[in-house]
Amino acid sequence: MQTRLFSDSQQQQSAVPAAAITTEVLNPAQYAAVTHGDGPLLVIAGAGSGKTRTLVYRMAYLIGQGVQPESILLLTFTRRSAQEMLHRAGQLTDQSSRRVMGGTFHATANILLRQYGHHLGLAPNFTIIDRGDAEGMLNLIKSSLGMAGAGKRFPSKRVIMNLISGAINKSATIEELVYRDHIHLSEFIQDFYTIQTHYRQFKRDHGLMDYDDLLVNWKALLTQSEQARSELSNRFRYILVDEYQDTNQLQAEIVRLLAYHHHNVMVVGDDAQSIYSFRGADFYNIMRFSEQFPGTKVVKLEENYRSTEPILQLTNAIIANAEKKFTKTLFTSATGGARPEVIMAPNEAAEARFVVQQIKQRQQEGVSLHEIAVLFRSGFHSYKLEMELAGHNFDFDKRGGLKLTESAHIKDLLSFFRVLINPWDHLSWNRILLQLDKVGPKTVQKILASIRESDTPLTALASYRPAPTWKEQFDQLNATFDRLTQSGLTPSDQFDLIMTYYEPVFEKIYYDDYPKRRKELDQIKALVAGYGDLQSFVDDTALDPPELGTSEGAGRDGQRLILSTIHSSKGLEWDTVFVIGLAEGRFPHQNATPGEQWEEERRLLYVAATRAKQQLFFTYPQELVTPDRQHLRAVMSPFLREISPGLYHKTDRAGAVTTPYTSQYRQEPLSTAPANKVESARVVYREGMQVSHSFFGIGKITSIPGPRRVEILFDRHGSKILHLDYAKLEILG
Repeated sequence: MQTRLFSDSQQQQSAVPAAAITTEVLNPAQYAAVTHGDGPLLVIAGAGSGKTRTLVYRMAYLIGQGVQPESILLLTFTRRSAQEMLHRAGQLTDQSSRRVMGGTFHATANILLRQYGHHLGLAPNFTIIDRGDAEGMLNLIKSSLGMAGAGKRFPSKRVIMNLISGAINKSATIEELVYRDHIHLSEFIQDFYTIQTHYRQFKRDHGLMDYDDLLVNWKALLTQSEQARSELSNRFRYILVDEYQDTNQLQAEIVRLLAYHHHNVMVVGDDAQSIYSFRGADFYNIMRFSEQFPGTKVVKLEENYRSTEPILQLTNAIIANAEKKFTKTLFTSATGGARPEVIMAPNEAAEARFVVQQIKQRQQEGVSLHEIAVLFRSGFHSYKLEMELAGHNFDFDKRGGLKLTESAHIKDLLSFFRVLINPWDHLSWNRILLQLDKVGPKTVQKILASIRESDTPLTALASYRPAPTWKEQFDQLNATFDRLTQSGLTPSDQFDLIMTYYEPVFEKIYYDDYPKRRKELDQIKALVAGYGDLQSFVDDTALDPPELGTSEGAGRDGQRLILSTIHSSKGLEWDTVFVIGLAEGRFPHQNATPGEQWEEERRLLYVAATRAKQQLFFTYPQELVTPDRQHLRAVMSPFLREISPGLYHKTDRAGAVTTPYTSQYRQEPLSTAPANKVESARVVYREGMQVSHSFFGIGKITSIPGPRRVEILFDRHGSKILHLDYAKLEILG
């Protein structure tokens, strides 16, 4: 039986007139959530449905009905969101909301542990250490235990910290995490536990807490001290939690314990947007909330204020097949809007060109560049697009993953290619030479001086006399360049030769996470396979952004196009959204196992689709190049194949509407404009021409991707991009 929320006398003290909170400022579902009485409340807030507005008005309503602001606790995941909500609530409550305690879980834990920590024997003057301090302590512990030093290979402080922290936030053991994500470090499992024990003792001895300790000790306070639990539960009579689907088990348990005496908990979240399990978020926290709090009232916010009706119909269809969910249907009162489009491209190069063409078209239609986003499953899925954007002088901001040439290991690899093109490239030589054992900056400068003065840098390198301590590796480097400069080698052949030399260096330098980094090198391997000459590849990887305001793609006032992983796009919105790489094996991720991993991949696509306000494009290539340079046929993501074809337009690269799924391989150009052409000396090459190459054999020109470049589909070697200054082509017809 539910009790009455307020007495009549309390209602008369309202700071916000009751008329201010009506269905004229809130839709019916929002109003039901805002004016809920006592007891647990679960608000399932669909994407773009006004969850922040609901939380703000809930605080204002409580204060307006006589609840003391000090008895309200607002828990969020970012300091900014807490400040925004308290500010907006203050505008409705004559600033009474300033006395509400609101902040992140960690910030709130810090305050409460200083006030109530004595129940656990914790002094109030403990010091919070940041990530850098914590990693420094781990380094000291490693050294003191004899686990680090000259000639010893041991995981870095960063990896150890990730394992210790991950065990807490994912409610797992260090051993489980190692076998799940770092199997190559399994020999150090017992060492990790030893370091963890010493780390905990060091913090206790010196009155220190890291960020994870704040939550661990907050829970310990609520479980080990009945008095503290009672005091805190009585202090915070109303608890509001934002983004509840992102809580881990530890945070969910803290919420349950805080509401021990009253169960006046309002959590707001969306099960369909639970995509952070890799951080420890537990999807089942929101699904089992009603079990943990019997008598829970569930309110669904389904009216969307962001997207057009056709986009919402498609997003509803994406999540409709989820195995476990709160059934809801997003809708909007706005009418009209274009149906989403599904684009089938022959390969990733064509997919990238289509996206660039459409971005230009949207700009011509008046859409600002910063109102356009391209989303993808993994950071390296945008590499081909980045190269295409660079070729068209587009400046872009990449979020959730480094740009192609920002990763250290990829810079290492590209350095070899660049010195083959320009043997006097001292920046690249510097990077290569510093990888030699026992070689420092001074020695590198001596070697570079000999290269600088020579007409034949590679000969000068081979003539340099190394010290005995690094002679063997130096000789290997010279031998590698001897093989790299042999005639008749393709860029793929050169990649293989470079990796033969670089791989042992790579595994040593990036020992902690080289399996993960190796996947990105594999993507470069696949990219190289699409080029017939080295110069074209090196040119296309020159991704230094143009000066703001000077390029055709920079946009007004230097506004940039957004490239983002889907994980980093959550909570954001754009006028136009492209979701690329929607081929089976890429989306869902090829390693996703049936069950919860597969379902999280589905939710990831749902999050991507709900970022679009006016126009939504899904693209996928029909052909993928594997790291071993196999050309594999690809089909659209199974998540798209489940959707009714009436909810989108599907086009092939020729622009013709097709059936929702087809395995027919198309070779028409993306554009319906007349066939492009490009000149090389006095020879004019056109799309559709049949040509012959001395190495790749016979093929057909399928497109003109850039100045003095042609894309050719060869009968035996698949699609290649060739630079006409280097490729010697014979026209057959």
